[in-house]
Amino acid sequence: MRVAIFLSMAIVLSLYSCCKHADNKPTIIPQPKELKFGRYSFKLDQNTVIAYQEKSLKDMSGYFSDLLISTFGITLKTMAFDDAPATNTIVLRLAAEIKEGIGEEGYVLIVKEGNVIIRAKTQSGLFYGIQSLYQLLLTGEKVEDGTEISIVIPALEIFDEPRFSYRGMHLDVARHMFPVEFIKKYIDLLALYKFNTFHWHLTEDQGWRIEIKKYPELTEIGSMRKETLIGHGGKQPFKYDGEPYGGYYTQDEIKEIVDYAAKRQITVIPEIEMPGHSLAALATYPDLACTPGPFEVATRWGVFEDIYCTKEETFEFLENVLLEVMELFPSEYIHIGGDEAPKARWKECPVCQEVIQKEGLKDEHELQSYFIQRMEKFLNSHGRKIIGWDEILEGGLAPNATVMSWRGTEGGIAAAKQGHDAIMTPGSHCYFDHYQSKSDTEPLAIGGYITLEKLYSYDPVPDTLTPEEANHILGAQGNVWTEYMKTPEHVEYMVLPRLAALSEVNWSDKKDWNRFKNKMDYHFRIYDDLGYNYCDHPYENNNSNN
Repeated sequence: MRVAIFLSMAIVLSLYSCCKHADNKPTIIPQPKELKFGRYSFKLDQNTVIAYQEKSLKDMSGYFSDLLISTFGITLKTMAFDDAPATNTIVLRLAAEIKEGIGEEGYVLIVKEGNVIIRAKTQSGLFYGIQSLYQLLLTGEKVEDGTEISIVIPALEIFDEPRFSYRGMHLDVARHMFPVEFIKKYIDLLALYKFNTFHWHLTEDQGWRIEIKKYPELTEIGSMRKETLIGHGGKQPFKYDGEPYGGYYTQDEIKEIVDYAAKRQITVIPEIEMPGHSLAALATYPDLACTPGPFEVATRWGVFEDIYCTKEETFEFLENVLLEVMELFPSEYIHIGGDEAPKARWKECPVCQEVIQKEGLKDEHELQSYFIQRMEKFLNSHGRKIIGWDEILEGGLAPNATVMSWRGTEGGIAAAKQGHDAIMTPGSHCYFDHYQSKSDTEPLAIGGYITLEKLYSYDPVPDTLTPEEANHILGAQGNVWTEYMKTPEHVEYMVLPRLAALSEVNWSDKKDWNRFKNKMDYHFRIYDDLGYNYCDHPYENNNSNN
């Protein structure tokens, strides 16, 4: 009788072990290229070891260990593979070939009953494999035994790589500035979803946010505005709060953030706006303008007539600024803005008109092209490339420029047809400062309405491009303009969960809206566990045709 009971229990336990995750549904965002569930499960506990097969992966092992401590309170040992136990081990390994067709940013993740193996050609790929494993752990079954915690995740095999090489998110810190710790938290969120670029918008009409040692007045004067607009900028009469607002990031803080991002396989691209959106600099150095001023750091939002003059002093100033910027940011690209630069001052300026005549230019649009091309030549001479908003197409595109298409997709299409690379960030789909729900409880936003479903439906490659032209579309980016976002919590609310949708737009060529919605149920729990604020009603009044 006892034998029969024992056998019955053993069969039940065996079936439970085999079928425990038989109803597993994909929870990883962005959706992997290939995912296949297996039998049994893997249990991570205090005895699990992280083993690195190459010494170069020691730091990444430490990163993963720190991630598990901060998230779950589970402390795992890290050690060289040769010293690791045979079972209950997470193995990180670089391999020249992992699977035919899997590229430089791809990875293989295998979860078995006794071990987890992550293989990749590069550290970037390995990092993305870690993020997939991390998401599995975040959505796994937590088991508490006294003070000890273990996490059970399903056995599976993943073969994965991104669709696009550029997967970006932007943050404007000029309209409203955010603490260093929040910038790091934002970067962690990008890492979770396998973004590889952080576009940091550092200068504007409303504030200069980067320390330039050659020009200390930029942060003494240009970083401060006397007050800030109350309410929406499209409604008059304007009212102001009467409170000075300002701040900037020191060069040491910037180095800290750039290093923090690099350890998460994220490149930080700085943006120094020119020739427009430059009032903060002109308030500091009026001689760089076409008129004598006086100027002040802008206190409301919008586009202003005063921009950099095309005099030699301006180019000397900007080149000196960019020399320090390049010292801080090792990125291949430097973003030089180029958007929303009114030409009224240039038309009335003797210096600018003289440049037009001297250089044989047709009009002020070609003068802007001359301006951009001068800056490009300077950056190219220092081994860097420029990115600019799609207005840099006007008057002729700089030879090696990459276009960031925001006024629809036309700029990206034009650039690709001319043989230039482009990044798609159209306001119709990728502006995270737009409302994401029609609920009356939504916080103030600039306007517009971009639902989660509409963003998810976006394809960065226009169907008007040939296959060769389409190769110039590097990927997509979400833009976060912060006129109406005063706090980190508000930024988080506006980007989540839309950030998750954009990650799948950029990564996966196998999108499925219903599957994505089901996965989001798990990711709302992730946001709660990780302490992110988010919109928990992204499907209200949802219509992808809006």
